[in-house]
Formats: sequence, C-alpha cells, structure tokens
Amino acid sequence: MATLTQRTERRANALSKERIVEAAIEILDADGEGALTFRALAARLKTGSGAIYWHVADKSELLAAAADQLVAGLTTGAKTDLPPREVIRALALGVFDVIDAHPWIGGQLSRDPWQHAVLRILEGVGAQVQALGVPRPIQFNATTAILSFILGLAGQYAAGARFFASGSDRATLLGAIADKWERLDPVAYPFVRQVAAQLPEHDDREQFLAGVDLILAGIETVR
Repeated sequence: MATLTQRTERRANALSKERIVEAAIEILDADGEGALTFRALAARLKTGSGAIYWHVADKSELLAAAADQLVAGLTTGAKTDLPPREVIRALALGVFDVIDAHPWIGGQLSRDPWQHAVLRILEGVGAQVQALGVPRPIQFNATTAILSFILGLAGQYAAGARFFASGSDRATLLGAIADKWERLDPVAYPFVRQVAAQLPEHDDREQFLAGVDLILAGIETVR
C-alpha cells in the first residue's frame, strides 16, 4: 500500500502544475472554454485525472490559474523606467493584446473581479497612479476607473466570442449591425446613425487606447 502511494505521489510530482496550466491554455486557445474538461486535459497530458486533481481542485481554479499565468507575464515584464503614464498605457495595451490572442480570458476576468490575475492588474496600475502624484484620497477611484475600463474590454470580448462562434467574421457582423443603426429613427437616435459608418472599419486596439488616454487625461487634472 505504501509503495502504491509513493508511486502515485511520484507521478503527481512529475506532472507540475505549470505544465497542467500550459496544457489547459492550449485547449482553451484551440477550442474554447467548453472544451476544457479534466478528461480532455488528461488525454493531452497522457496521464490520469487523479494526477491533475493532485495539483488543481476543479475547473474554476484551473481557469483562474491559466488567466493568472498569462497576466503575470505582463506585470512582471513591465518597463518601470518609463514615465508612469506610459507604463499604464503599456500595461493596458498588454492586457488588450492578451485578451485579443486568448479570447476566453475575457470571460474569465469579467466573471471574477477578485481573482489573482485582476489583482495583478490593479497593483500594476495603482503603483503608477501613485507615481503620477495623484492625491491619496482619490488614488483608489482613479485606479479602479482604469481597471473597470480594462475589465469592460474583457466583458466585450467575452460577448464577442459568442457572436463570432456562429461563424460570421468581424467585418460581416459589424457591417450588419451598422446597417441596422443606419435605419434607426433619426429623431430618436441621431448620434448612433451618425457613427454607424465608422463601426465596421474601426480599429479596436486604437479605440481602446483612446479610452485609456481619456481616463488618464482626467486623472492628471487632479494631481
């Protein structure tokens, strides 16, 4: 019995949590969150489910660990020799690019705002808000305003992933939406009709950075 237990422990220890998370990310990137099961993970890793449970309690913990691993690369590799404003912009764009490359993270980040990945972003942004010289009483509001904007992006990508799962490409989908906007009542929706033509061709990354810059401009007025 002792020998069997020792063998089980050796197998579990040989399969690191880092490798499990990497395999989970591979499945998530290829087929989405619905494809991530412990059975699929065990098959990819050529092991039994028990060895995985040794390191990870359930799917929720696994998703949180996968998101944290990708976000950790942004915060630990941040260039702190830049001005605080530029560090915030770089971090925000880094999160944008990670969500763009791994759309499933959008759902994970927006689902649990208290997970470690979100805390990493909060800490990274908050440290730079302090470095900007923002008064202490409003540092929390300033930092969470930026964080909320970033998590709003995450939620949008989570919703977008469901739309694009139907097989429609971005240009076709946005073009159809723009057509509907242009047919709205001009009295009730003058602005929406005005910007309808911009919707199909707008650059998401450029639009996101413009939003970050607007928030930073507002923050800098209260330094």
